[in-house]
Amino acid sequence: MLNAADNENNQDLQDLLVGAGNAVEFLSGLSGLAAAAVSEAAGDAIECAVTLKLRRRPATAAGSSERAVELDHIEQAVGDGPCIRALQEMTPVIIDDVSKDPRWPPLNRQLMGHNVHSTLGVPLEISGDARAALNFFATRPGAFTADVYDKAVGFAAAAHNTLHLSVRIDTAQNRADDLEAALESRTAINLACGVIMAQNRCSQEQAMAILTKVSSNRNRKLRDVAKELIEQLSGSTVQTHFDS
Repeated sequence: MLNAADNENNQDLQDLLVGAGNAVEFLSGLSGLAAAAVSEAAGDAIECAVTLKLRRRPATAAGSSERAVELDHIEQAVGDGPCIRALQEMTPVIIDDVSKDPRWPPLNRQLMGHNVHSTLGVPLEISGDARAALNFFATRPGAFTADVYDKAVGFAAAAHNTLHLSVRIDTAQNRADDLEAALESRTAINLACGVIMAQNRCSQEQAMAILTKVSSNRNRKLRDVAKELIEQLSGSTVQTHFDS
């Protein structure tokens, strides 16, 4: 059963999703909310970055501050650490004290140089191969007590469904953009073929062969050659009109 804090987190996340212009903007807001929630539980300033793994290797997607992004980049450059391990194992991973933890000496040295003394990676499974993790950073050792740990994990659980929806929305938008681009290319090619057919009194197949040959000779994409031809004749850019 959700408690008042969980309900508040859910409402904040839903408001964030509605107001965000894209997935990156949503993730930036997500990291800020996560940092604020965990900082309140810790009674100290905690920073947070979001790492996404959509296909191959993980990458920093956003952070609650420029410093949080920089700290997450350090772990990505090292290639291992709590956040990356949390993504791999889909379980939270803590460095309670970077000066004593033996697992990642190169990472620990760099974190100490940036006045980070404890970290926590909390995974988020989105869908399929897509995964994300919240990477929390604290300036004192032992910052992630049981209560703070529970707060971070609880926030991640609240964020799961909203993040899943955000990625689906962004993926759908990308597909729509790809479709629009494909339709624009096809429109330009068809128009160019029509022009060539009229000029040369040839078939559509022959017009396409001519256009393809020009594209090959100029070492340019077919759609770019087609657009250039139409724009030279009409004096305006090619536009595709369809209902979205």
